Amino acid sequence: MASTLAGLAGRLTTAAKVGAFAVVLSGAGLFIYRYVTKSGESDGGYVVYARMKDASGIAKLSQVRIAGIPVGRVQSIKLEHDTARIDLVINKDVPLYEDAAAAKVASSLLGEFQLKVAPGTEGRRKLANGDEIKVVSEAQTPDDLMRQMSDIAKDIKEVTAALRESVGSDEGKSDIQSTLRNLAQVTEALNQTVRENRQAIHEIVVNTQQISSRSAPEIQAILENVRETTREVRELVAKDPAGDGKEAGEVRQIVQRVDRASQNLESALKNVDDVTQRLNRGEGTLGRLTKDEKLINEVEGAVENVGDFLGGISRLQTIVSLRTDYQFLASTVKSYVEIRLQPKEDKYYMIEIVNDPKGLTRFEQIDVDSTNPNDPPHYREVRTVTSNSLRFSLQFAQSFGPFTGRFGIKESTGGVGLDTSLFDGRFELRQDLYGFGEVVLPRWRISLGYEFINRLWILGGVEDILSNSRRDYFVGGMLRFNDEDLKTILPFAKTP
Repeated sequence: MASTLAGLAGRLTTAAKVGAFAVVLSGAGLFIYRYVTKSGESDGGYVVYARMKDASGIAKLSQVRIAGIPVGRVQSIKLEHDTARIDLVINKDVPLYEDAAAAKVASSLLGEFQLKVAPGTEGRRKLANGDEIKVVSEAQTPDDLMRQMSDIAKDIKEVTAALRESVGSDEGKSDIQSTLRNLAQVTEALNQTVRENRQAIHEIVVNTQQISSRSAPEIQAILENVRETTREVRELVAKDPAGDGKEAGEVRQIVQRVDRASQNLESALKNVDDVTQRLNRGEGTLGRLTKDEKLINEVEGAVENVGDFLGGISRLQTIVSLRTDYQFLASTVKSYVEIRLQPKEDKYYMIEIVNDPKGLTRFEQIDVDSTNPNDPPHYREVRTVTSNSLRFSLQFAQSFGPFTGRFGIKESTGGVGLDTSLFDGRFELRQDLYGFGEVVLPRWRISLGYEFINRLWILGGVEDILSNSRRDYFVGGMLRFNDEDLKTILPFAKTP
């Protein structure tokens, strides 16, 4: 019985040990799983990414370090546009800035790598969730190292081949032996010289040491002065560094200005020399002007004429009048366009175009030789022909105080006129006598004008006063202004 109980107790103890060991292993596994799961979580961090040409050796969930301290992990690695995109989860308490940099560094000699991050410059824009680390430095792979070692081996092989061709030959061996003999002779001569002058060299060294020890402060001051002088000279002759915005030294600026001035002066002197030689040879307009007296006189005359011409244009006034009259008895409208070319205050030339509804009347005299027995053998016919044509006027006017006399052609017939101007030229009485030969009695017209607004006139008067059948009364308006642009197109605008 006792032995049976002892065996049962032994079996229970073994089962308890196995169960306890299983519980401990389960707890340890659960702890490791929770630790790994916790270390793989983002812990509220933010995600950024970097692009690399070669992501070999970087494992998913591997650590990301700054200064050797883990600050995040690799979340994922995927191919995107022929490059590896590596998403990094960075702890939220570790800021990265827009100039942050990522580098792939070796963590062991077995080809394992990890990511090292430089946070960037504090004060610049912080990277947010989803931003890219644009500065990436990739480590060299073993393949790169092997290729470099292969290239070095090729170079060494070429060097050894060259040495074998030069030194390995009989001639090379002879040259090396000769060089060694010469070197031995030089060394022996140098030893002999040192032995013979050992005491003198010792004294020179002692004296030099004493001089240097006594003159050390002065030498230090001299060196300091030389250093300061060198710095100042460097500043004076410093070049302008490209793109840094600094100015060049004063001496260099002066030299550059003198160089540019000398180049400009040389070019100017060359041009002056060319012009002088052409003038001496009489070439060109100026050369002929200096040699040809006749041409000089012609140019002087032309310049005087141009001066007179331009002076006349500058003094000339072109006064334009646009006028319309309404004739009461004929119930028609008569229009005028008048241009006055006034080179002086007391005279002007008047050009006028008139649209008269009464038309242009002309007389035709026809001499007829007739064979009709009922008509005289010779008789004369006088015909009056009225056509709907424009009339024109061209008169010369001369002023005498408030009175202005005119003569010339008036409405396509001979005519004269007398104007009276009062109240600074704002009131005008005009009389025209014309139509000689057109009708039995000449046409006499009187009109009164008043400038009630600047450049606007109101007119009224009587036309054909001497003819009872053609007499009419009119009222009208006129716009009169001085056109400065018109005189520039008149080639004959010259003071007589």
